[in-house]
Amino acid sequence: MTKRLLGLDVGDRRIGLALSDPLRLTAQPLSVVERKSWKRDIAAIMDAVGDNEIEAFIVGLPISMSGNDSEQADRVRHFCSHLERETKLAVHLQDERLSTAESERLLIAAGTRRDRRRQSVDMTAATLILQSWMDKS
Repeated sequence: MTKRLLGLDVGDRRIGLALSDPLRLTAQPLSVVERKSWKRDIAAIMDAVGDNEIEAFIVGLPISMSGNDSEQADRVRHFCSHLERETKLAVHLQDERLSTAESERLLIAAGTRRDRRRQSVDMTAATLILQSWMDKS
Protein backbone atom coordinates (compact mmCIF):
# COMPACT_ATOMS: atom_id res chain seq x y z
CA MET A 1 0.00 0.00 0.00
CA THR A 2 1.30 3.42 -0.86
CA LYS A 3 -1.72 5.63 -0.34
CA ARG A 4 -2.24 6.91 3.17
CA LEU A 5 -5.20 7.56 5.39
CA LEU A 6 -5.92 10.96 6.87
CA GLY A 7 -7.53 11.16 10.31
CA LEU A 8 -9.66 14.17 11.22
CA ASP A 9 -10.94 15.44 14.56
CA VAL A 10 -13.55 17.97 13.42
CA GLY A 11 -14.48 20.63 15.94
CA ASP A 12 -16.29 23.95 15.67
CA ARG A 13 -13.08 26.01 15.81
CA ARG A 14 -10.33 23.62 14.68
CA ILE A 15 -9.77 20.41 12.76
CA GLY A 16 -6.95 18.18 13.96
CA LEU A 17 -5.18 16.15 11.29
CA ALA A 18 -3.19 12.93 11.52
CA LEU A 19 -1.55 10.90 8.76
CA SER A 20 -0.96 7.17 8.52
CA ASP A 21 2.35 5.71 7.43
CA PRO A 22 2.28 4.07 3.95
CA LEU A 23 1.82 0.60 5.46
CA ARG A 24 -1.03 1.86 7.67
CA LEU A 25 0.54 0.61 10.87
CA THR A 26 0.93 3.88 12.74
CA ALA A 27 -0.69 7.31 12.83
CA GLN A 28 1.30 10.50 13.31
CA PRO A 29 0.03 14.00 14.14
CA LEU A 30 0.11 16.25 11.07
CA SER A 31 -1.34 19.71 11.77
CA VAL A 32 -4.34 21.75 12.87
CA VAL A 33 -6.64 23.69 10.54
CA GLU A 34 -8.40 26.74 11.96
CA ARG A 35 -12.04 26.64 10.81
CA LYS A 36 -13.27 29.32 8.39
CA SER A 37 -15.90 27.77 6.10
CA TRP A 38 -16.29 24.20 4.89
CA LYS A 39 -14.85 25.13 1.48
CA ARG A 40 -11.77 26.84 2.96
CA ASP A 41 -11.41 24.09 5.56
CA ILE A 42 -11.28 21.40 2.87
CA ALA A 43 -8.75 23.41 0.84
CA ALA A 44 -6.56 23.82 3.96
CA ILE A 45 -6.82 20.10 4.70
CA MET A 46 -5.70 19.20 1.18
CA ASP A 47 -2.85 21.75 1.41
CA ALA A 48 -1.68 20.14 4.66
CA VAL A 49 -1.61 16.73 2.99
CA GLY A 50 0.93 18.04 0.50
CA ASP A 51 2.39 15.41 -1.82
CA ASN A 52 1.07 12.49 0.23
CA GLU A 53 -1.50 10.49 -1.70
CA ILE A 54 -4.60 9.96 0.40
CA GLU A 55 -6.97 7.07 -0.20
CA ALA A 56 -9.60 7.91 2.42
CA PHE A 57 -10.49 10.07 5.41
CA ILE A 58 -11.14 8.65 8.87
CA VAL A 59 -13.28 11.18 10.71
CA GLY A 60 -14.09 11.08 14.40
CA LEU A 61 -17.82 10.96 15.09
CA PRO A 62 -18.72 12.46 18.48
CA ILE A 63 -21.39 10.06 19.65
CA SER A 64 -22.84 10.69 23.11
CA MET A 65 -22.02 8.29 25.93
CA SER A 66 -25.51 6.77 25.51
CA GLY A 67 -24.65 5.87 21.91
CA ASN A 68 -26.89 8.48 20.31
CA ASP A 69 -25.81 11.14 17.84
CA SER A 70 -25.05 14.50 19.42
CA GLU A 71 -25.59 17.92 17.83
CA GLN A 72 -21.88 17.94 17.05
CA ALA A 73 -22.23 14.55 15.33
CA ASP A 74 -24.80 16.10 13.00
CA ARG A 75 -22.38 18.93 12.20
CA VAL A 76 -19.56 16.44 11.58
CA ARG A 77 -21.77 14.39 9.23
CA HIS A 78 -22.68 17.58 7.34
CA PHE A 79 -18.99 18.49 6.99
CA CYS A 80 -18.21 14.93 5.83
CA SER A 81 -20.80 15.15 3.06
CA HIS A 82 -19.00 18.26 1.74
CA LEU A 83 -15.59 16.59 2.18
CA GLU A 84 -16.60 13.49 0.24
CA ARG A 85 -18.28 15.49 -2.53
CA GLU A 86 -15.37 17.93 -2.95
CA THR A 87 -12.48 15.44 -2.78
CA LYS A 88 -14.17 12.36 -4.33
CA LEU A 89 -12.47 10.29 -1.59
CA ALA A 90 -14.13 7.87 0.81
CA VAL A 91 -14.99 9.10 4.30
CA HIS A 92 -15.17 6.57 7.13
CA LEU A 93 -16.61 7.54 10.51
CA GLN A 94 -14.94 6.36 13.71
CA ASP A 95 -16.53 6.57 17.16
CA GLU A 96 -14.46 9.17 18.98
CA ARG A 97 -16.00 9.07 22.44
CA LEU A 98 -13.47 10.37 24.95
CA SER A 99 -10.68 10.89 22.36
CA THR A 100 -10.23 14.54 23.36
CA ALA A 101 -10.14 13.65 27.07
CA GLU A 102 -7.63 10.89 26.36
CA SER A 103 -5.55 13.33 24.29
CA GLU A 104 -5.49 15.79 27.20
CA ARG A 105 -4.37 13.04 29.61
CA LEU A 106 -1.58 11.93 27.26
CA LEU A 107 -0.32 15.49 26.80
CA ILE A 108 -0.42 16.19 30.54
CA ALA A 109 1.43 12.94 31.25
CA ALA A 110 4.05 13.98 28.69
CA GLY A 111 4.55 17.26 30.57
CA THR A 112 3.15 19.47 27.81
CA ARG A 113 2.47 23.01 29.03
CA ARG A 114 -1.13 24.22 29.02
CA ASP A 115 -0.63 26.74 26.16
CA ARG A 116 1.00 24.03 24.00
CA ARG A 117 -1.70 21.47 24.91
CA ARG A 118 -4.40 23.67 23.41
CA GLN A 119 -2.53 23.57 20.08
CA SER A 120 -1.75 19.85 20.27
CA VAL A 121 -4.95 18.30 21.63
CA ASP A 122 -6.78 18.33 18.26
CA MET A 123 -3.86 16.69 16.43
CA THR A 124 -3.48 14.13 19.19
CA ALA A 125 -7.21 13.33 19.09
CA ALA A 126 -7.02 12.90 15.29
CA THR A 127 -4.06 10.56 15.80
CA LEU A 128 -6.01 8.46 18.32
CA ILE A 129 -9.05 8.34 16.00
CA LEU A 130 -6.96 7.22 13.04
CA GLN A 131 -4.95 4.69 15.05
CA SER A 132 -8.14 3.19 16.51
CA TRP A 133 -9.62 2.76 13.05
CA MET A 134 -6.43 1.15 11.68
CA ASP A 135 -6.15 -1.18 14.70
CA LYS A 136 -9.62 -2.58 14.14
CA SER A 137 -9.35 -2.81 10.34
